[in-house]
Amino acid sequence: MRVRTAGLAVTLAVVLAATAGVFTGLLISRDGYNDASVEAGFARDMSSHHAQAVEMGMLAHARSADPEVRTLGGDIALTQHGQVGIMQTWLRDWNLSPTGEQPRMAWMGHEDHASGGLMPGMASSEDLARLREATGGDFDVLWAQLMLRHHLGGIVMAEAALRLSDDKQLQWLAGAMKSGQQSEIGALEDVLRRNDAKPQ
Repeated sequence: MRVRTAGLAVTLAVVLAATAGVFTGLLISRDGYNDASVEAGFARDMSSHHAQAVEMGMLAHARSADPEVRTLGGDIALTQHGQVGIMQTWLRDWNLSPTGEQPRMAWMGHEDHASGGLMPGMASSEDLARLREATGGDFDVLWAQLMLRHHLGGIVMAEAALRLSDDKQLQWLAGAMKSGQQSEIGALEDVLRRNDAKPQ
């Protein structure tokens, strides 16, 4: 498996920030944003998107017989859990609830991105049920396929945030998400190649 330098760097940065307790230096202005802002929408939707990646990452860490898949799953879960903490801290500092009245993906300006009620790349409940039932190499292949698709969707969201918001801290986090997930996509493709499988 190729070295995931960018992903590991993001993980380290998030862990160090989390241990500081209040994410000093990672907080956006306490003046805040309103409920319909790009910044609030991104923080809420990406938190939900990340939550599914954490779930799938921990499932791989616990279930896979492949040590590289276990390590990759744990790395993804750790990184994205830490990033959720940053985004939830922002929402608290803006005096906004973790959920809002805006439709999913409305902050991107075209709500059709939430196809079938799902955000880009999200696994369906049926996908997750199949993943929980899979074993052995079948589990590794399905997990890598679902996570790769999930990462591609996350990159779409991160790129939209980079285009639509000029907030420096949000741009920093969205950029870290994009680079980290691009690196992890290479590792997921390696899993599929080792198992003679292709992306969905």
